[in-house]
Amino acid sequence: MMRMFFFLLGFGFMVIGFTYIITYMNLMSMGYDFFHYLKFIFGKVECQFAFIGFLIVSIIIFTKGNEENDIHI
Repeated sequence: MMRMFFFLLGFGFMVIGFTYIITYMNLMSMGYDFFHYLKFIFGKVECQFAFIGFLIVSIIIFTKGNEENDIHI
């Protein structure tokens, strides 16, 4: 149950972060080049949610859970 909670938490962080990253892509149409765009993205906390969420989801997927909670098909 805890693994599912952390998976959904990480997924939610990724959705929030990538939404802001895609939204801020409009800055490039206003004259920002790609380097300044990346510098801006890494400076925003709401965009770092995407990387934090990706890290949480990766850890949950690649770690082994308890054998008593595994579903065997």
